[in-house]
Amino acid sequence: HLQLVEPGGGLVQPGGSLRLSCTTSGFSMEDYAISWFRRAPGKELEGVICKGRQDDSTYSAESVKGRFTISRDSVLNTVYMQMNNLKPEDTAVYYCAASNRITDAQAMGVISLVSGWYDVWGQGTQVTVSS
Repeated sequence: HLQLVEPGGGLVQPGGSLRLSCTTSGFSMEDYAISWFRRAPGKELEGVICKGRQDDSTYSAESVKGRFTISRDSVLNTVYMQMNNLKPEDTAVYYCAASNRITDAQAMGVISLVSGWYDVWGQGTQVTVSS
């Protein structure tokens, strides 16, 4: 049974930082691109950032560029999303997702943030940015 486990999330003040983690269960992430999506209240699901299989295959949405980064630990089968300089508009439920259909080239472009490519999803974790 393929699963993604996302502990973490929480309440943080504007300008603060938070790190989310996503760990695979039942499969190795070596063959998968891992991305984060988010759904803000009343809004559609939005792709945030992607990490392909290769270290340099990364893509992020304009709304988080320069503030969010993504990294992976293949030994722990875990992907981390570091979120800095958080803003109230970053408030959302965050989901990690895995795809073995996205190529490394695609992982460096906007297609990596299209939810339809992803087959395995985490349960979601709430991030609230508020003073």
